[in-house]
Amino acid sequence: MLFSSITFIYYFLPILLLMYFLVPKKYKNLVLLIFSLIFYFLGEQKYIIILILSCILNYFFGNRIYASKNKKIWLIIAIIYNVGQLLIFKYTDFFIENINKIFNSSINYLYLVMPIGISFFTFQALGYIIDIYNGKHKPASKLLDFMTYISLFPQLIAGPIVRYSDIEKELVERVHSVDKFSEGISRFVIGLAKKVLIANVLGDLASNLIEVDLLSSWLKPIVFTIQIYFDFSGYSDMAIGLGLMFGFRFLENFNYPLIASSITDFWRRWHMSLSSWFRDYVYIPLGGNRVSFIKHIRNIFIVWFLTGFWHGASWNFIIWGLYFAVILVIEKLFLKKYIDKTKIFKYFYTSFIVVISFLIFNSNSISEIFNSLGNMFMLNNIPISSKSTIYYLKNNFVLLIISIIGATPIMKNIISKFKNTKYKGIIDFFEVVGCITLLILATAFLIDESFNPFLYFRF
Repeated sequence: MLFSSITFIYYFLPILLLMYFLVPKKYKNLVLLIFSLIFYFLGEQKYIIILILSCILNYFFGNRIYASKNKKIWLIIAIIYNVGQLLIFKYTDFFIENINKIFNSSINYLYLVMPIGISFFTFQALGYIIDIYNGKHKPASKLLDFMTYISLFPQLIAGPIVRYSDIEKELVERVHSVDKFSEGISRFVIGLAKKVLIANVLGDLASNLIEVDLLSSWLKPIVFTIQIYFDFSGYSDMAIGLGLMFGFRFLENFNYPLIASSITDFWRRWHMSLSSWFRDYVYIPLGGNRVSFIKHIRNIFIVWFLTGFWHGASWNFIIWGLYFAVILVIEKLFLKKYIDKTKIFKYFYTSFIVVISFLIFNSNSISEIFNSLGNMFMLNNIPISSKSTIYYLKNNFVLLIISIIGATPIMKNIISKFKNTKYKGIIDFFEVVGCITLLILATAFLIDESFNPFLYFRF
């Protein structure tokens, strides 16, 4: 089940909210857990046992790490279990495919279906047990609370990756208020609009663009870059909004990354929960930048190899991660100090690098990557433009302008400025009207729309 579906918005969520606010405080986590498991079951009936088993075993591992004298042994067992589970379900056929190619063997594929959200709930569990080992927090006192944390449906299938320490107190004692609930509704509707009214339409445009000319060869990766931003940030907005409705305040996952002034800056703004996870649990334990120059470069490449591999069992994701590793190393060595001195060039430079990265991300093979790059840089014999590309560009020009403006904090800053004046009441009124309008429009699109995937749904 998707958040951007009629079933979720008008059936699942209202029933859950009614049940949640009717029961006494001591049963609220139980209600959330039951509905979170139902939510997962409706999307992944076959592998719900994997989620439940992960909750029970990691709760046990956390307690053993905290209480045992052999903390390191239990930590290693927990890491092996979690990483092994992820490798088996997500990467087995990828390994078999490459072994067959290298050794000319014929090992049969297992064709395992990857459990929805396994990358996210596995990383949350790993962070939980590592933090207990490092003494950052104690284990959850109740299995119910821990299972609620891991399976909490707003962030279960596509993040953000929520740290236990960030919501530890809220799991036990959280505050519900009209202001927080209304903020949650507003945030959810904005995320829904970003997803349905912008990302889905851009996705439809990207699928119609055939790289037969120079214009479409550039337009397609640009459109996809904007699409994946609105798709994923829209999902994060909906997850944060849902969290607020139930009394949780999740950390932000995006901070207008498409206005970044460098790739270093971009990754401080894009998928921040994943970036900080790799920083805290891989990069820093390896020594970070407090090691020799060679080891520092090694650490960067390890982190970005894993970042790319985390996104999917395919070489394009690995190349995507290593591509960023190379750019980040170049920036750290000498480039960033020069581009920081420029006023406008740094934004064009960053946009160019990011667009190329998502061309790699969205490709199905290495040969497709090189063919697309050849088209973009006029290495292939293709015309400048075509009638079909001009047609799609004209028909979607207004949407592209709106999406570009929406990817910046311009509107947010204008609203914030007026909220600190005598016009605050008017702004609040128009925010309510705007949310209602966006919800009606999104609903109309969902009733009519057949293209409604989440791009990060199975990462």
